[in-house]
Amino acid sequence: MIERFGSGGPYEKAIGYSRVVKAGPFVFVAGCTSPGTGAYEQARGACAAVLAALERAGAGAADVVQTRMYVTDITRWEQVGRAHAEAFGAAPPAAAMVEVSRLIKPEMLVEVEAVAFVG
Repeated sequence: MIERFGSGGPYEKAIGYSRVVKAGPFVFVAGCTSPGTGAYEQARGACAAVLAALERAGAGAADVVQTRMYVTDITRWEQVGRAHAEAFGAAPPAAAMVEVSRLIKPEMLVEVEAVAFVG
């Protein structure tokens, strides 16, 4: 059984995606961003958005098995990593942080996606 949950975000309908898809015991959270003045603030908000999305599908931070962090400036890795550790540090998932040339809006510095397992 597959369940899809939207967040009402402006890009979901335009691009054609769901914020969260639950397929059996797996929960997939699409890339989340957040406004903020710096990489730490944006990463913290993006991780909070991931956690809120997980809740809609009956999952939580301890269920996350993998995250991906997309950053526009890898030299800010410590700020992004600190926010990620604060959100997921009690049960650290497998994770990757990748520098990208840009995100959908120029002011966005960080995007975070996740996969959870609720078996």
